[in-house]
Amino acid sequence: MIEWNKYLLPMLAGDELRAALLDLPEYQESIREEAIAIRLLALSNIYKIYVPQVMSVEIYFKLFTAMLMSLNKKETRDAILQQKNNFLGARKGEFRGIIGGSDSFSIIGKSGIGKSSAIEKAISLITGDKVIEIDMPHIMIIPILQVQCPFDCSSKSLLLEILWAVDDHIGSNYYRSGTRTGVTVDTLVGLVSQVALNHIGLLIIDEIQNVVKSKKGGLLVGLLMQLINTSGISICMVGTPESAIFFESEMQLARRSLGLKYFALGLEDYFADFCRVLFKFQYTKYKSELTDEIINWLFEHSQGVVAIVVSLVHDAQEIAIIKEIESIDIETLSMAYDERMGMLHSRVSLDKKRKSQTSVRGKTKIVVPAKVDSFAADIKSLADAVEYSKSNDLDAVNTLMQMVTVEVVRI
Repeated sequence: MIEWNKYLLPMLAGDELRAALLDLPEYQESIREEAIAIRLLALSNIYKIYVPQVMSVEIYFKLFTAMLMSLNKKETRDAILQQKNNFLGARKGEFRGIIGGSDSFSIIGKSGIGKSSAIEKAISLITGDKVIEIDMPHIMIIPILQVQCPFDCSSKSLLLEILWAVDDHIGSNYYRSGTRTGVTVDTLVGLVSQVALNHIGLLIIDEIQNVVKSKKGGLLVGLLMQLINTSGISICMVGTPESAIFFESEMQLARRSLGLKYFALGLEDYFADFCRVLFKFQYTKYKSELTDEIINWLFEHSQGVVAIVVSLVHDAQEIAIIKEIESIDIETLSMAYDERMGMLHSRVSLDKKRKSQTSVRGKTKIVVPAKVDSFAADIKSLADAVEYSKSNDLDAVNTLMQMVTVEVVRI
């Protein structure tokens, strides 16, 4: 039996794990006295900041255990039978799973909350970015391999990307075999299954939400289910919350995509701690103190999405340095939000609206109409109200609330 622990970095836990996950760039207070060009270049270092949260720890343990389970299956009798069946299946075009894929799972989370960074940090700590090479018998295994779901959900593109990634890690020539004239998707499935069984521990497929937006999404998911069953390895699917609806639609999908699910951060705990760390990296001439008012402002304008917070603080400092304001406060943060984050305004507003709707769920709330304005006399129907709102750049719902009593009930 192969002692896999000999080839892997030891599993970390507790304070040791959090310290290993923490990533802070080099910083000295004296940088604030440097020339503008030097400070602007150094400012980009704040994008390197990584402060672990509960999600980071959970993802680390999940990837480690899934990888180890997959590696342990490679020496079993079932793995040998699976190799034989895959070889025969490639000739007949029929594949049968023996090992199964019940240990496959998903990581679902809102874009920008840091799940991709958490996965990258976990892979680095688990594998040390190294390939396992065993002499007797000689074999090379990639502990964790990460690829992306094609934007057009092409099954062939995904299979070829897996082969290319394996070649890139171990110097093989599987991609060339997969691109030969006459190679069908069925043949590729058999080839990738064999390659995965021989050379991959855990396979991570990122951007899986692409299956929701493409007509080929159903075909690609069907391919993944076949790959899970015939490769015998653990497969992790990573995507945004919209992909969860797709996987929950069928039992066979839901059973193989159970896993971790994350949403935007709350104001307490990690979010405030992250802001405190972020504010230690100031490149303006005058140092600013982080107040509760600033923390609340950052939360309101990011809705707990870490990536937006970092961009806001970065751009606010950049604006302050360029315009010689030389301090970061609500004013410069507002300038960054208004001037640099225009494309996010509707999304943040949408999140705020969703949050307020959630707060009244399960209750009945009566909204009494305000005093009817003079324009209401000309509005005789719902269509009139909508048309009036459009022409005057108003919210149609607010217009209606001035005319009728609105009852909000649980749906």
